[in-house]
Amino acid sequence: MDFKYTDEQQMLSSAARDLFGKAYDPESRNTVVATELGWSRDVWAQCAEMGLLGLPFAEGDGGMGAGPIEVMGVMTEIGRRLAPEPFLDAVVVAGGLVAECGSAEQRADLLPKLAEGELLLAFAHHEPGMRWPVRAVATTATPDGDVWAITGVKNPVLHGDCADQVIVSANLPGAAGIGLFLVAADAPGVTRTAYATHDSLRGAQLQLTAAPATLLGEAGQVEAGDRTAAIDAIEVRAQAALAAEAVGAMEEALRLTTEYLKTRKQFGVPLATFQTLTHRAADMYVLLELARGMSLYGSMALADGDYSPEIAARVQLQIGRSARKIGQEAIQLHGGIGVTAEYPVSHYVSRLLAIEHTLGGTEEHLHTLMSGLRDHEIVSL
Repeated sequence: MDFKYTDEQQMLSSAARDLFGKAYDPESRNTVVATELGWSRDVWAQCAEMGLLGLPFAEGDGGMGAGPIEVMGVMTEIGRRLAPEPFLDAVVVAGGLVAECGSAEQRADLLPKLAEGELLLAFAHHEPGMRWPVRAVATTATPDGDVWAITGVKNPVLHGDCADQVIVSANLPGAAGIGLFLVAADAPGVTRTAYATHDSLRGAQLQLTAAPATLLGEAGQVEAGDRTAAIDAIEVRAQAALAAEAVGAMEEALRLTTEYLKTRKQFGVPLATFQTLTHRAADMYVLLELARGMSLYGSMALADGDYSPEIAARVQLQIGRSARKIGQEAIQLHGGIGVTAEYPVSHYVSRLLAIEHTLGGTEEHLHTLMSGLRDHEIVSL
């Protein structure tokens, strides 16, 4: 089986690499993430011009109709340059929910604007004190005439600080399950507290007090509005995207480390001449290839329509283990300079650590796999 990109996929990946490579070097990225917004609207506009913001949406919804492999190729390039733009949170996650659950009218209204860079969306599902996976929420939705009133607290809402509209999960009345609702970020009853995360990205806490909202989906179909399965599926898609981003970040962390070993001298010779250090760099390469293979496995499963949480757990378990070890070795092999804010490797390690703890850590994914052991036949010798 050939696991190489097709010519079209390779062209897309190369175009994304050129875009983010020209936009961000370590110094320019530090400047951009230090701004109040934390990312560049100019780069976002270029993403829209290239069609990246509409990549996963159907052509009838103003998108390009690309599959998971193409999306993951873009995420790898985002990880390679640590591009801070909200492609994952606004396009893959929030846009994916609109494409999956929205009515024809909602898709026609929201997705073209998102693809053109005119609209920013975020997904508010997690709540304070809740560990992943979130199987129940405390936020409530109450019918209020032609609209809904949403009450609750959501945190963290990744890139919720800059979103124009937020997709909020809330309990439907009558124990009908968890519904999804569109809430304008500037609506009455919405209090937004923004903050920066340790990997220099942005998040927010949303306090919703009888905030007016619109049901995501066909109006009047509340009884069939339980979106738990859709939320689980979009989290699997987000985990695959995070895995692809991590592969790009690990590639660059390894490249920076090997270049440093070739140029940094000790006792008058490059560090690369010390066999122990080159062995450790080789171990980093092996871990990277393991992560790359698992990331591709997850993307191919999505391309086949398989949104299995077990497959996602397998992928994330290896991604987490590889990211942790590669990050640690990158710091150790660089020495003191590796932890400075001025040198890029520390930022790669910080982002890898954040990815490892987003939508479950290695421990949670291991428990997911353990819980499914009874579903498999026992092999005896």
